[in-house]
Amino acid sequence: MGSIWKSKVLPRFASVFGSSKKKTAAAEAVKSFDESKEEYGREFEEKKTELQPKVAEIYEASPAPIKALVKKPTESGLKKNSSGVKKFLEELVKIEFPGSKPVSEAAVKFGSAYIAGPITFIFEEVSSLLPAEEELASKEVTAEVIEETKKEEEKEEEEEAVKGEETTPPASATETPAPSESTTTEPPPPPAEDAPAPAPEPAKA
Repeated sequence: MGSIWKSKVLPRFASVFGSSKKKTAAAEAVKSFDESKEEYGREFEEKKTELQPKVAEIYEASPAPIKALVKKPTESGLKKNSSGVKKFLEELVKIEFPGSKPVSEAAVKFGSAYIAGPITFIFEEVSSLLPAEEELASKEVTAEVIEETKKEEEKEEEEEAVKGEETTPPASATETPAPSESTTTEPPPPPAEDAPAPAPEPAKA
């Protein structure tokens, strides 16, 4: 009986109480963040222009699941992609994104699912700095069209060059040298015919 208590019952109690303490500590961290949320919001507005290119770079380098969470954060998604979320928050800390440091520390300590509220706040701020999906799609399409047009133009230029080489005859075969003045001779005039001899006069009586 004692061995069962130690091996099964006590670990369960420890797990329950440990989880309860973790939730309580996480709730305190969330409360502390909420009290500072307005301050983070003001700082974000002041640094928005400076942060935009840095945030876009971090976002583009992130895997697809994290990009989806940034746009539409969910508690289940944060829990499922906890390690990716932590890494994304660490990148935001490096660029001094307002509020990212306490949220990143709390995520490492308690897990992303326990502080879903603060993470959602940060992700919403990040998302506001990103281009709309329609704009991104338009840029991708435009880039593809430009690339295709460039390829078509290069192909046409190559075809025209090949045709030009095939249709251009050698210069020696088409050009006829102009006759030289020194070699041109006029035919001699025809020989003059002898004038007829006058008829003899008749004899006189």
